[in-house]
Amino acid sequence: MTMDENLARLRAHHNNISRYRRLLRTKLSPLERQFIERRLSEEEAALQSLSASTFPIAFKEPGPGRPLPVAEVMP
Repeated sequence: MTMDENLARLRAHHNNISRYRRLLRTKLSPLERQFIERRLSEEEAALQSLSASTFPIAFKEPGPGRPLPVAEVMP
């Protein structure tokens, strides 16, 4: 899959997640709420998986009180 296809899929998952969260703020029957919560969970898992495969390198910010890493310079 190309990067453009992956980005389109990421946008679709993100839009679906937003839609499901919006729906959860409305009045729903218990069965409807259960269905929406399950779909939301599936979309979040798919988004996480696709994000990890599309962008495999993760950068972590240093915690409080920890300095930024500095690369060593070779003489």
